[in-house]
Parts: sequence; C-alpha cells; structure tokens
Amino acid sequence: MNQTKKDITVVIGSGGIGQAIARRISSGRHILVANHTQEASDTAAKVLENAGFAVTAMQADISSRAAIQAVVAKAQSLGPIKALVQAAGVSPSQAPIESILRVDLYGTAVVLEEFGKVMAEGGSGVVISSQSGYRMPALTAAQDALLATAPPEALLELDFVKNVESTLHAYQMSKRCNSLRVRGEAVQWAKRGARINAISPGIIVTPLAHDELYGERADFYQAMLRKMPAGRAGTPDEVAALAALVMGPEGGFITGSDFLIDGGATANFYYGPKEEKS
Repeated sequence: MNQTKKDITVVIGSGGIGQAIARRISSGRHILVANHTQEASDTAAKVLENAGFAVTAMQADISSRAAIQAVVAKAQSLGPIKALVQAAGVSPSQAPIESILRVDLYGTAVVLEEFGKVMAEGGSGVVISSQSGYRMPALTAAQDALLATAPPEALLELDFVKNVESTLHAYQMSKRCNSLRVRGEAVQWAKRGARINAISPGIIVTPLAHDELYGERADFYQAMLRKMPAGRAGTPDEVAALAALVMGPEGGFITGSDFLIDGGATANFYYGPKEEKS
C-alpha cells in the first residue's frame, strides 16, 4: 500500500477567495484550512470536501506567532507544503485600528516568515492584499524598505505605523506592507526554491466586500463600484484564475510581485474625474 503523503495546500482565511483559489490549485493535494474560529474552518472544509478534496480544518488567530507556528507544524505533519494562500484579514468596517494592524500587517508578515522556512522546493505562495495599498499617501523609500524587511515584531513599533489616523489608514498601511513584504520575502523563499507573490483585488463579491458596500463607508464604495471601468464587481473565481497562473508552472518566473485586479478602480482613482479621492 502506498503511504506517500500528498502535497499540501495551506489556506489561511478560507472565505470566498481562499476557497476559490484552493479549488483551482489543489487537485490531487490535501488542503489544510485555518480560520479565526473552528466553526468557520469546519464550514469551509465541508464545502471543499463536497467538491471532492481531502481537507483538514483547524482554528488559528494569525495575530499570534504561536498560532501561526501551530498551523505550520500541522501542515508539515500532513505532507510537503507546496502552496500557501494567505487570505485572512479584516476590513476597515470590521475591526478597530489595533486589530487591523495585528492581523493584516503583523500577522501576514509572520505567516510569510514562518512558512518561508518550510516550503517545499517548487512551492509557491500568494497573499491576498487589496487595492487599498495603492491609495494611501506616498511613503519614503526608507519607510517602504522597513515595511518590506523589518522583523515582524518591529513593524508595529514603527512611528509611521503607530500613528495611523483611522481604520481606513490602518488598512491601507497594512496592504501597502503586504505588497512590499512579498518583495523582501521573495529573496528568503528563493533559498528553498519557492516563490511568493501578492494579489491586490478591488471589490470582489464576498462577505467582507458586503460589509464595506453597506457599512459606514457605503457611499464611497458604491460610488467606486459605479465608476470603475469594468462596470461591475469581480468574483472570487476571477481572482482564483489569476492566482492559478501566478502560482502554477506558467508563473515560474514570477516572484516578489503584486498583481492589481480591481476592474480599473485604481486607474479611475488617479486618472478619472477628480472627486471622492478618499
């Protein structure tokens, strides 16, 4: 009897986008899903199991390094880690400043650091970031370098990070960090023959997007939706199609990059009618 372990896809934050990517890239693999609650992980696992995948579900709070290390250990016990999808995060309408920075900025940095130590040769990872990272006020080259390479625990102590003024600014800072972090980590991941990139979606039809479209900043997001060149919101499967290209063999020359997939919303923000630039 063949006891060879299957290759592993790890999905942290297995909501709509995380699940769509997992389905697209995980044929023949075992999927490990990790969410903030065990209930959310079990729900995602059930959906993926019904689609024909072997799945293990666990709880993990990625604002904790110990929790991330537990996900790494569990994944290693299952088999070689060939894919990482970091899709966990909270939006400006879902959490206070501190939580956004702890999860979206610090948590993602730790995920990339810890998994960068164990990825299998030929493996690939993707961080689901956001178009918001392209909208914040410009940082200096020195600040960008710190976001890309400072130790994760030092990130939260940087003056320009500690002084964010709102949940939106905290989210933008976090996503800017995500985009830069894959550049810094790509050099480390290459030592294991692995690649890491980011994808920055715009308005994609998910529960998180629903919270923004109908939350306290609803007017702004509804206006963005109306004005974007694509004329509609995106779908998780469209993000998954891009992820499959970036993470698969045809993307073998791609690492340390961030891909904007926002229906032209950022293009309109900078080059469209000069209004609502918040």
